[in-house]
Amino acid sequence: MSLLDATVISRLQIEFRRSMRSLIPALCREIEHSPRLADEFALPLEYFRFLGDRLDLSAYSNWKVVGWIEGLNDFMYFLDVLAQSRRERDRRGFADELFMECEQKFFENSYLDDLFPPGQPPFRGLTRRLQSLCRRLALEITQESIFLDPEGPFHWMKRRHRPWAIQASFEPSFERAEQGATIPLGFEGRALIAPGSVRKAVGRRPRLATFVVTNDHITVRANGTYRICTRHGNTIQWHWSIREPFRIRSPGRLTIGPTLHYGSDREPKSLTVTEAKQIARIDRAWQAIRRAWPEGHALLALLTSRVIPLAAHGVVSFSYRHRPGLSFINCFDRDNLDLIDDLVHENSHHHLNLLLRKHVLYRGDRNEQIFYSPWRRSLRPLRGILHATFTFTMGAVLFARLSAWAETRDGRAQWREAGLTAHQLVRARFRCFEEIESVRYSLLDLAHARRLKWITHAGARLVTQLEEVIMKADRQIARHRHAVLDSSFGPSLRRHVVELAQARRTYGPMNLDQA
Repeated sequence: MSLLDATVISRLQIEFRRSMRSLIPALCREIEHSPRLADEFALPLEYFRFLGDRLDLSAYSNWKVVGWIEGLNDFMYFLDVLAQSRRERDRRGFADELFMECEQKFFENSYLDDLFPPGQPPFRGLTRRLQSLCRRLALEITQESIFLDPEGPFHWMKRRHRPWAIQASFEPSFERAEQGATIPLGFEGRALIAPGSVRKAVGRRPRLATFVVTNDHITVRANGTYRICTRHGNTIQWHWSIREPFRIRSPGRLTIGPTLHYGSDREPKSLTVTEAKQIARIDRAWQAIRRAWPEGHALLALLTSRVIPLAAHGVVSFSYRHRPGLSFINCFDRDNLDLIDDLVHENSHHHLNLLLRKHVLYRGDRNEQIFYSPWRRSLRPLRGILHATFTFTMGAVLFARLSAWAETRDGRAQWREAGLTAHQLVRARFRCFEEIESVRYSLLDLAHARRLKWITHAGARLVTQLEEVIMKADRQIARHRHAVLDSSFGPSLRRHVVELAQARRTYGPMNLDQA
């Protein structure tokens, strides 16, 4: 399989969609195996099955739909853990085992903090916290399901004889980058904006808000009744205003969400409508990738569907495994070259996560912090090294292609149109050499892990392809090495090479003493 063949990756994405669609009825069956617990949290499992049948297959790789299904999967896991906790006699041992599992399985989620708040013994009150987590997940999953398919609730109500009431929340979701006092509509970025009367009513006693669904309307009850929409035959009349998603001009389906603001403590604080100038910057970056690296852009257009600008000093761009296609990009601390790099970097995480859904790339957990990371300058587990090597290989290719693009007659003018400078061209070449050195360092460790049988045959093939890709990038950029060494970036590149040599002497292939 070619890493850069969008046709191959598209076929893999279709397989992923089918597997996610089949997961909904499977999870519902599993939850029904504990009927008492399922009833306790009142999940509308039949509606989930109904919704799963209605959604188009293409929706099943969308970040919002996948995240909803992953939330249902997490609920089932913690429901089982809750049942175990109520039977368990060795509370301390049970808590220790659960803590380790959460560290390994849910390192991207807040579940660890929910279940094991700092300053408390891990076993005291654990069952109560598990119950609270299950209740929260059940409410989030149910509420999110109502508006994933705007027509779905009305068709579902044909099977019911009485109104359907669901607890409502209008709090913002920083993970999904959805603003407070709004209701996401569908899964492509549309949102219903609550009118002032609803915001005022919900603000007084938010825990008492309830959605009520009938066969011809949906209302919210919160110190009064407010109609959200009415069904007239085959059409739906929305009584709240709808905010359409921002879309870039470039070809593709990319939408831009609201800007996520962080506070000085590097924690998310608020969401605001994204400024037009930031949308234009993302558009230019998207165009630059398309012109400089068509293969990479085809993967970008396939795997990244929504960008959330970050206004966060000192916070790097990020994405979540359980929300494929959703990229949080720092557009405020980073210049135009960084923006191009960050789009490709997060897309590479989506790319590798898709491969990991299909293939087992390494054996066992291998969570020991024994591999030196040239990027973090600290010891990391095999999973982290594999992700970093993959994503920064793609970064090296990007910089090599940007360099070649800027040398063409059309590319020189387009480079300036993208808001890039001559200094940034030299920096792009420096970054290419820097990443090549780092990737080669980690490829040696991955080759050693392969010899130890820690990496599967599929993982070995991936490592071989990364070696081939980085060698090609090196050949493309090699003639610029002396110029970079003679530039203001020369001392940094030399220092980087020396640091990697020192790390190799210190850690060898890996720090086996800590294994």
